[in-house]
Amino acid sequence: MRTHVLVDLDGTISDSSVGIARSLQHAFRTCGYRPPTDAEVRAAIGPPFEITFPKMGIPERDIERVITAYRQRYEDIGLFENEMYDGIDAMLTELGEQYTLALATAKPQHSAVRITEHFGLTDHFAYQAGASPEVASGRRTKADVIGHAFDQLGIDAGGHVVMLGDRDHDVEGATAHDIDCIGVTWGFGSPAELRDAGAVAVVDRPSDVAAAVSATYRSGQR
Repeated sequence: MRTHVLVDLDGTISDSSVGIARSLQHAFRTCGYRPPTDAEVRAAIGPPFEITFPKMGIPERDIERVITAYRQRYEDIGLFENEMYDGIDAMLTELGEQYTLALATAKPQHSAVRITEHFGLTDHFAYQAGASPEVASGRRTKADVIGHAFDQLGIDAGGHVVMLGDRDHDVEGATAHDIDCIGVTWGFGSPAELRDAGAVAVVDRPSDVAAAVSATYRSGQR
């Protein structure tokens, strides 16, 4: 039976697009590059910057410099230019009555913890797993973060765990560990993106998540 649910942050718990966009535009401008549009930023939210920056015109040699400029604004201002989606607190409460919850985000772990504290969500999670801040080493991909969450929770991968996220990289990270991923449509990814990546279910409202978690198991897909 299901025992654990891993929950993504950006695009799943909160709409962080304003803070990320303003901070990225500041960083690109500061480093001499054309600032991305808000639409370009929304399309890039989710995976680590070292994956998305080359697609946005940043050469590999400059990725770390742009990330540093981004963090200078984001950690002071952008982190709080953020809005929790309606129904998330109730969703986490309902899930927490049945399962052990853990955060699993590609955002640096210290930033993620500050955000959940800001929204008063800390007590919902048995552990909050995020990326390590070092670009060249450590945890960077969603698969890395999920593996770290397993280690800290003291569990193995399997059908008793499900990932909840809004982008294809959430699904791909889950697949790397042979666990199901349920996609949500209120974030930054499309239903087609999530289904094409292999999400076992796609839900449109936070109030639908708990039923999807249990239904996925009963369907025998995992």
